[in-house]
Amino acid sequence: MLTPIPIRDNTAEPSAATSSRSDDRIIAKAIALLEQRLYATGPIVTTPQAARDYLRLQLMQEPSEVFAVVFLTTQHQVIACETLFRGSVDTTEIHPRVIVQRALLHNAAALIVSHQHPSGNTTPSAADRALTSRLRMALDLIDVRLLDHLVIGKGEPYSFAYHGLL
Repeated sequence: MLTPIPIRDNTAEPSAATSSRSDDRIIAKAIALLEQRLYATGPIVTTPQAARDYLRLQLMQEPSEVFAVVFLTTQHQVIACETLFRGSVDTTEIHPRVIVQRALLHNAAALIVSHQHPSGNTTPSAADRALTSRLRMALDLIDVRLLDHLVIGKGEPYSFAYHGLL
């Protein structure tokens, strides 16, 4: 007669020590992923020319007027660049409240705003000047610096900061 060989059950639950080590590895990976997301760094805007070139590339191809905002950290690292408003061939309705809300959402310390004139003319309108003033006042209330407002068109973009209007 044959004697039965005991069969080991591999489906038994792992020991508490093994489970704890596995959990610790999972927790460590989760923390690393959260740190990557929370402290992700974008490019640093090191010069006004770099900001102008970047926004010019982003906005030149638009067939109608759009208004974009670059949200920055205190060290001028890009948090996000968003097109917040779209308009017609010669106008866009801008709401400073929306820009303030987005700045707070991104926890931004500074902003660069920009819009393009599909006509190619980079001369700011009276409405552009009034908006810049209102936006600067609104952002000052929440301690967010408005670094520049760029008007993109044919040739060199118009910079409110360069022309002493900020």
